[in-house]
Amino acid sequence: MALHIKTFVNSDFSENIFVLWRDDAPKHGAGLTPCVVVDPGLEPQEAIRFIQDHSLLPEALLITHGHCDHIAGVDAFVRIWPAADILIGAGDRAKLSDPEGNLSAYFGVPITVHDATAVLSDGETFTRAGLSLRAVEIPGHSQGHMVYELLDTEPAAVFVGDVIFAGSIGRTDFPGGSTRQLLDGIRKRILTLPDDTILYTGHGPSTTPGEEKVRNMWL
Repeated sequence: MALHIKTFVNSDFSENIFVLWRDDAPKHGAGLTPCVVVDPGLEPQEAIRFIQDHSLLPEALLITHGHCDHIAGVDAFVRIWPAADILIGAGDRAKLSDPEGNLSAYFGVPITVHDATAVLSDGETFTRAGLSLRAVEIPGHSQGHMVYELLDTEPAAVFVGDVIFAGSIGRTDFPGGSTRQLLDGIRKRILTLPDDTILYTGHGPSTTPGEEKVRNMWL
């Protein structure tokens, strides 16, 4: 499988937007290659230009959790590609329309975005843009936080949002946060993955379970 993953970093909060596509995925009309966007954040313009310049077509926006820095760009994508699915865990769906829940109200710029077209449950598998994925719920940073495992890739790859970072873990002092839940989820559902699994984090560089077992002070 010819898989591509392109990262775009927002200057605010240094949040990562990911664009995923396969060269061999069936094309849409006008020869457009389908793609998936993970966590369309506060500054989506660069990712949008890249998608347009490379003849890609977003089939789905995958949201790991409903905090404003991970959802603020949803409407910018939907205005251009209204048929794109918006997928989020059931536990964080309400944050899409709740500025206090998505934390934007605390920054003085209340944000609401389009509602999800579908909500995902723990362990649910689905296919978009020719990519097979599994949604895995790991609460603690946000109560309905999902991570997305790419299936049938080598090495394995997981988009972990704000669950774990290179050398750190997600904050747990937001409403609905729990350090105990987060650490329990990391140990049971991240560190049990193969050591060379690539963890694409919501902020900062990617890492692997093997690296975090050695250097992450929280674990």
